[in-house]
Amino acid sequence: MVLVSAVRDYVNRMFQDISGMKVLILDSQTVSIVSVVYSQSELLQKEVFLVELIDSISKSKESMSHLKAVYFLRPTSENIQYMRSQLSNPRFGEYHLFFSNMLKDTQIHLLADSDEQEVVQQVQEFYADFIAVDPCHFTLNMPSNHHYMLPAVVDPTSLQHFCDRAVDSIGAVFLALKRRPIIRYSRTSDIAKRIAHETAKLMYQQESGLFDFRRTEMSPLLLIVDRRDDPVTPLLNQWTYQAMVHELIDVQDNKVDLRSIGKFPKDQQEVVLSSEQDAFFKANMYENFGDIGINIKQMVDNFQQVAESNQNIQTIEDMAKFVDNYPEYRKMHGNVSKHVTLVTEMSKIVEERKLMLVSETEQELACNGGQVSAFEAVTNLLNNESISDIDQLRLVMLYALRYEKESPVQLMQLFNKLASRSAKYKPGLVQFLLKQAGVDKRTGDLYGNRDLLNIARNMARGLKGVENVYTQHQPLLFHTMESITKGRLRDVDYPYVGNHFQQGRPQEVVIFIVGGTTYEESRSVAQQNASNLGIRFILGGTAVLNSKRFLRDLEEAQRIARISTSVV
Repeated sequence: MVLVSAVRDYVNRMFQDISGMKVLILDSQTVSIVSVVYSQSELLQKEVFLVELIDSISKSKESMSHLKAVYFLRPTSENIQYMRSQLSNPRFGEYHLFFSNMLKDTQIHLLADSDEQEVVQQVQEFYADFIAVDPCHFTLNMPSNHHYMLPAVVDPTSLQHFCDRAVDSIGAVFLALKRRPIIRYSRTSDIAKRIAHETAKLMYQQESGLFDFRRTEMSPLLLIVDRRDDPVTPLLNQWTYQAMVHELIDVQDNKVDLRSIGKFPKDQQEVVLSSEQDAFFKANMYENFGDIGINIKQMVDNFQQVAESNQNIQTIEDMAKFVDNYPEYRKMHGNVSKHVTLVTEMSKIVEERKLMLVSETEQELACNGGQVSAFEAVTNLLNNESISDIDQLRLVMLYALRYEKESPVQLMQLFNKLASRSAKYKPGLVQFLLKQAGVDKRTGDLYGNRDLLNIARNMARGLKGVENVYTQHQPLLFHTMESITKGRLRDVDYPYVGNHFQQGRPQEVVIFIVGGTTYEESRSVAQQNASNLGIRFILGGTAVLNSKRFLRDLEEAQRIARISTSVV
């Protein structure tokens, strides 16, 4: 509950002392921050009758002095400019200003100078500068997520903005948790090192007073890692509910837009998938696809029983009971049709793209050795007309990441086959991935073949067999959490920032992935937290990836890198 309740608490506090009719004014990022933790009906209960974006409200001149304006904004210079122009010609009766992070003194002075009519009742900092998609998973929804793959010299200004946004949000997470962490980072990543050092500077120098909380027995750990340490996880097909919906359809701020995959009634075009608002989803978000089908059938059967009892209205009492229960009945109806629609649509996609066939080979490439059989399996799928271009590209990428050193000749054959087979194939994209995230660039033991303990574990797993061939993959994050739990995270791979070291095992750990998280990883974190080993993990990142988004970031980085090298 930790992150979601922290943000909900901030939103509650915004409204608690402001009585009467209100308008809530947000920016393009705080609208996501609020929408994932607060529903429209909950806002109505707080007497919020209008929700507007700050840029669109700037265009209107209509007076609404009967409304009290509650602003919740990121403290950007653009938002301060909007506020200044709105305060110079106020339209609302009162202005209550809340910012999602630290304001600079100069910004406070600018706001004060603009408030000539003294309509501002309060200015506060509420540290909710992150999107809490799940209780222990946050994201920043960075549109320019590809910057982490580019060398600093390519676009230093954009990279600085990227780093600043990450540092601001990590700072806000720890202010919301009321903690100051020990900081470590992935040794081979320049950008992880940069963000780690800038975060330490913020917490221990620039704003040390703000972060000076009562010391806990053991400081929490902030570990900053790079997506390129594990490029395999975002390339895989997923078979657990939340991850699968994001991979095959797309989840944005806990909402699923179904218009991209077909025609649906207006009330079903966008559905909410939130563990906080949907008990069935909460119980099933980490279940595999086969079990979901069984559980949905059970839900449909239960609903049919309720529907039948509602048809049997014979007395006034029955009618009164039906009216009382109608909102719950309607909510149940909406929930049933939502989950049935999602599973039906995903089943169609799985069948059309032959994903069970593809996924079996993907899992073999990610989890098991055997280069000869892997080459044969990938070649067969490249020859198969019914396998889509994107699935073929992902298979070649997974093969290349695994066997780049072992079989350069066969790798070349796969590149040529892919180029001849797919009109959409972007030359050099697989090579660019290897340049970015090949074996020489990665920190950690991605395939469990560097460390004797991991090799033994993989052999044991191979002998025992796996419960489900489609979900046997464990992300690198799982092994990182295991190392932290056992006190085995190597200093040489994950150095400390400054002279703040850690003796013993931390009780709270925030792992931030520069380049983005996946729902497979957030499932790993939830399962680790549920195992009650005395450590609470929180996962965060610059975006929530599926394979489409990961490939799009890769393509964009490749495009910019090509332009910059040709300019040089």
